[in-house]
Amino acid sequence: MKILLTGADGFTGRPFAKQATAAGHVVVASRADLTDEAAVLDEVMTVEPEAVVHLAAISFVGHADELAFYSVNVLGTTNLLDALVQLPRPPRRVLLASSANIYGNSDQSPLQETQPPAPVNHYAMSKLAMEHMARTYIGRLNLIITRPFNYTGPGQDPNFVIPKLAKHFAARAPSVSLGNLDVEREFNDIRLVCAAYLLLLAHGEPGEAYNVCTGRPYTLRHVIETFEQLTGHRMKVEVDPRFVRPNEVHRLCGDPGKLNRVASANGIPLEAPSLQETLQSMLATSEVQR
Repeated sequence: MKILLTGADGFTGRPFAKQATAAGHVVVASRADLTDEAAVLDEVMTVEPEAVVHLAAISFVGHADELAFYSVNVLGTTNLLDALVQLPRPPRRVLLASSANIYGNSDQSPLQETQPPAPVNHYAMSKLAMEHMARTYIGRLNLIITRPFNYTGPGQDPNFVIPKLAKHFAARAPSVSLGNLDVEREFNDIRLVCAAYLLLLAHGEPGEAYNVCTGRPYTLRHVIETFEQLTGHRMKVEVDPRFVRPNEVHRLCGDPGKLNRVASANGIPLEAPSLQETLQSMLATSEVQR
């Protein structure tokens, strides 16, 4: 298929394009400014994609410009969907990357797709608004919504905690400043996420939302201990109040059952690298970049 890919130069876009190309797809990187309605329409009409994977977004929760979450994540997506419905032949599938952050804090764990959303920050709220807006296009577009839980890997911006740790351990730094060490996240591998997106692009049920997760959460303390085991290096870990968010989501763990059923039904196994494998690959990249 000819896939129009937004966010092609981003952390997820680069490995997704590589996996999709290896699978025989033709990937066309979107270059239009999503907030420019005319530019988006012109690009969509020129490319005439058979499928769309929409990854472009402001994804760093601590991003300084709160309005940008909505102008890019919501209005930008609206511009894209508005353009797609004007194609003479609609795409076979349109995959929209939302986020597990829409679930917020919950006593339920692991979380299923039926869990009522309860976003606690602008990033999560913008993603939920995007989902609600996108559902108004069901019937005109075959939409798939993904809710990836936390994931990481080589190439992720060091504003995020795992690449920050990888960089510090690779450099054998004496100390590192972090936020809450007791939050629990899945910290899945980018390769699993890209494989899941390709699976859902081909076999996902239009109109459905899918958790992209493994159901295996870890505390940040455990991640630090794993880095210590891999490197033989110990750092002083300082908790900096500036990095502690007052509305922090304490535990975020998903139920991958719905995703796994799609994989099983189509005989396509989803292999999830272990935490150790993921961290080791990030250390190797950080050491090369030193």
